[in-house]
Amino acid sequence: MPRNPDEFAIHLLLEGGAREEVRFLTLKDFQTWYSGVVVPKHDSQEFVNVPIKTIQGEYMVVRPAAIIAIRVEPIFNSSVDRF
Repeated sequence: MPRNPDEFAIHLLLEGGAREEVRFLTLKDFQTWYSGVVVPKHDSQEFVNVPIKTIQGEYMVVRPAAIIAIRVEPIFNSSVDRF
């Protein structure tokens, strides 16, 4: 039986070498944000909001033109600690 991820870690590689990680509960949430906010302004220097739903009271903004790469990592929470 295939396992379903509990959330997705989205790693943003930004100009200048900065790396940021945000988490989305579903891949669909990430795709909706990416296609609705980042893609239309892909070459813009204006700030856009990056939703941080898992951390209360924090927010992040980023310039879409500064995003060099995005890595999507599925996160599986289980009762077995693998570290």
